[in-house]
Amino acid sequence: MATRAFPQTAARAHVGTELGAFLRHVDYLLLAAVGGVIAYGLWVLTAVTRHDIAGDPNYYVFRQEIYVAVGVIVLATLAAVNPEVYRRYHKVLYGVSIVFLLVVFPLGQRVRGSQRWIEFGSFRFQPSELGKVLLILFLAGFVADRSRRIGDWRVSWGVIGLAAIPIVLVFKEPDFGSALVYGCAAAAILVFSGVPWKHLAAIFAAVSIVTLSILWLLPSAGVDVLDQYQKDRLIGFVHPDVDPGGTTYNVNQSVTAVGSGGYSGRGVAGATQTNLDFLPEHNTDFIFSSLAEQRGFLGAAILLLLYALIAWRGIKIIAVAPTLFTAAASGAIIFAFLVQIFINVGMTIGIAPVTGIPLPFVSFGGSSMITTLAMIGILEAIHVRGKLATAK
Repeated sequence: MATRAFPQTAARAHVGTELGAFLRHVDYLLLAAVGGVIAYGLWVLTAVTRHDIAGDPNYYVFRQEIYVAVGVIVLATLAAVNPEVYRRYHKVLYGVSIVFLLVVFPLGQRVRGSQRWIEFGSFRFQPSELGKVLLILFLAGFVADRSRRIGDWRVSWGVIGLAAIPIVLVFKEPDFGSALVYGCAAAAILVFSGVPWKHLAAIFAAVSIVTLSILWLLPSAGVDVLDQYQKDRLIGFVHPDVDPGGTTYNVNQSVTAVGSGGYSGRGVAGATQTNLDFLPEHNTDFIFSSLAEQRGFLGAAILLLLYALIAWRGIKIIAVAPTLFTAAASGAIIFAFLVQIFINVGMTIGIAPVTGIPLPFVSFGGSSMITTLAMIGILEAIHVRGKLATAK
């Protein structure tokens, strides 16, 4: 006599099958690479900050571990969410990002001339970090909804116009580095969504004119757009010896630290630039300099190779993305991730202006850590859905 399965048993079996399929298609190499960078970053942070807080050598590391734990939960949660949900509510995400970026002006705390953070007890939340993810998801949804007329000029200029609002808000905090990442993410959306190259050329020309106006034409007419400290940083980048005890002090000390590390580094005890506080912000903006001083070229190369592994897996995810929305979103996420690395490492060795961009997974900070892990969770969600779609 045939037996009939109970509905609850069948439902549990269905959930188990779906969970099994999900776990089979997770990109474990990407997770391993991310875990490797985080572990390496915690190891570096331990050595770099052990003398920063008297009597508490684990002050920064303990808090960073909490941020990692929260970020891992966010990663797992977002990996389980179908990315099409973000497309469905992309307008809401855009509205949320604008609200957060506006709130920082009346409520944010001003630190070293910038108003980027909102205090929640001992935690400082940086809305511009979250805004990167929300802007990418919104713009990807915007172009996906117009996929049949992707060659229309209105679509390309619409992306630029909508991206310009959060870019201007972030720029006014002021946070030039994050504004640059926002702009690069918008450009990546256009590239990965397949807009015509003539559109990209026209947009590049327009951006070049705006940049030239900000840096030269408007100041020549007596209209200053940049704050004084931003001007000083740009002048210091072009002329690194202009003010070695002031404007260019940070970058000069950073280049000294990187160069003194040599091939294998000076070790933790011998890293005088870091230990004697000649190198400012050695736990955040200039942590790569401290790594290079302590562990040398070899230690820095290991970190960069781990980043390269993450980038490679991200590019593979773009290739398996099942929709225009997921392809554009994953492409922009990876490109924004690489731009952050380039800017941070570049400023520590003097080939990029100092902008205050954190080094992903390594610099101390909760907003950056949680947001970057959220990006990885979205990439994993796209990878799983792409593999499932291919398997059907």
